[in-house]
Amino acid sequence: MTPFGKKLREMRREKGVTLTDMAEALEVSPAYLSALEHGKRGRPSLLLQHQICGYFNIIWDEAEALQGLARISHPRVTVDTAGLSPDATELANLLAERISDLPDDLIGRMLAAVKDTDKE
Repeated sequence: MTPFGKKLREMRREKGVTLTDMAEALEVSPAYLSALEHGKRGRPSLLLQHQICGYFNIIWDEAEALQGLARISHPRVTVDTAGLSPDATELANLLAERISDLPDDLIGRMLAAVKDTDKE
């Protein structure tokens, strides 16, 4: 599941809307919406992001936050380490190879460490 998919499912459930009803309102297939929620599909188009915001009556900061989640929700990531250190390349490759074996608490700590670099 992607961050966007998780948030989409939370909003849908809070509103008490079925996947089928929401898909019909957005004019997408229930299968597509399910795949989006489960992280089997990449980030939604900007148009669909706007439609979702309209569907849930989301504006301003909340809409921006949802679009931010969409931006970081591509389930198949490519990391370009060209021009970076050999350690950066090794880290990217090992992470790609082993991320499925990492425990959730370690992933959470790593995510927090990477997010902390944004503040510097």
